[in-house]
Amino acid sequence: MEIYSEKITGDFDSDIAVMDRILRVDDSFDIIKRPMRVGNNRLVMYYIDGFVKAELMQKLMVYLVSVKDFGDRSESAAADFAEKSLPTVEVDVTDSVDSLVLMVMSGCTAFLCDGFGPNAIVIDSRTYPAREASEPENDKVMRGSRDGFVETLIFNTAMIRRRIRDTALTVTYLNIGESTRTDVALCYMEGKADSGYVEELKGKLQGLKVKSLVLGHRSLAESLIKDGWYNPFPKIRETERPDAAAATILEGGVVLLIDNSPEAMIFPTTIFDFLQETDDYYFPPLTGTYLRILRHLIFWMTVIITPLWYLLLMNESILPDWLAFVVPKDPGALPILFQLYLTEFALDGLKLASLNTPNILSNSLSVVGGLLLGDFAVTVGWLSPDVILYMAFVAIANFTQSSYELGYSFKYLRMLTLALTAIFGVWGFVGGLVIGLVLVATTKTVNGKRKYLYPLIPFNGRALARLLFRLKKNDL
Repeated sequence: MEIYSEKITGDFDSDIAVMDRILRVDDSFDIIKRPMRVGNNRLVMYYIDGFVKAELMQKLMVYLVSVKDFGDRSESAAADFAEKSLPTVEVDVTDSVDSLVLMVMSGCTAFLCDGFGPNAIVIDSRTYPAREASEPENDKVMRGSRDGFVETLIFNTAMIRRRIRDTALTVTYLNIGESTRTDVALCYMEGKADSGYVEELKGKLQGLKVKSLVLGHRSLAESLIKDGWYNPFPKIRETERPDAAAATILEGGVVLLIDNSPEAMIFPTTIFDFLQETDDYYFPPLTGTYLRILRHLIFWMTVIITPLWYLLLMNESILPDWLAFVVPKDPGALPILFQLYLTEFALDGLKLASLNTPNILSNSLSVVGGLLLGDFAVTVGWLSPDVILYMAFVAIANFTQSSYELGYSFKYLRMLTLALTAIFGVWGFVGGLVIGLVLVATTKTVNGKRKYLYPLIPFNGRALARLLFRLKKNDL
């Protein structure tokens, strides 16, 4: 969106001509220009149809008809009218055409009058189309609140304010994107969040040179962190749960809300943060600790289970008797390595198909894809039952945490380690794990002084204990 340097001059006809030209009211049917004449005064209101509260606008127009004095064209006339005579909650006075246009495009109403002098009034009469705050599909819990963020920024900030009734909660407004001018809000606790880190994050956000944030948090994340395409690890954690966002803020973190996106971005983020779930805090400490440790063990096993199994098969002759069960009795017609990769791709194909399947057919697709195809593949000799077993474990283990990006990162690392193991044997297996560790250790994030592998690098025993053990509720 172009930045306009014009100012409101006080010449009513000239100012209206500038607004008409910039807003292109003759070309867009939903940008409304509402002229009025009250006594000897001329008034014009600009707003977008569908963004304003119709009842408020009707009451405002009825009231304006009864007004006798709109100002004397002085520099303070608009401010005096807004303060003494305008019965609306949120009003602002500006002489900037750019600010006026931005507010109109954001849903507010611009109010120009020949008695206001070199200023115009902005009335916040907007109401955005919004869905109900229902439970997020990808962030469900067994216990806890059932509301979730929506695509309207002001509703999302209200849900956080409802949970943190503390004046230290700071919500800073920013505007990003040359074309979209997207509203974003930076939420943190004054006195708990690292002030230097908050200022650093603000500076990076304000310094972004991007055309648009049409894709919400994904557009912002890719603009904020310029990392190599070869590093798939997620750099920013997202959540659709207001309680999780509020907990992060209370712990001293920073939450970024983006208009038109139901996902909040959490800063700073380490790889271990992705393995924490809200459910951990809704269960007793012992149960929460058990679930947390189990989640870590199962998910980290997804990287090594198939490469390690294939490594054992490559050295079948030296296996002890108690490991003889890992050797498949029916290896199938295809090589085991090919079977593993084929199953990896087949699982992704089923995921893609399920995303585009109508809800009424999704259960049927799961049965057909998961049971029948797998059974037929084993029956005709394409796949070994052992391959189906190990890949089923991998598929289920991926869903022990909610980040799709982290799941695919581990998938790529698993496939790379499997290929290196097939080529170089045990050294390939070790090399794959080393490559993964180097990738994680060198991942660039917006963490300030905190590394992606914190609290392992740098080591912090107390933070590591809190990461693995859920001791008491006031940890939050």
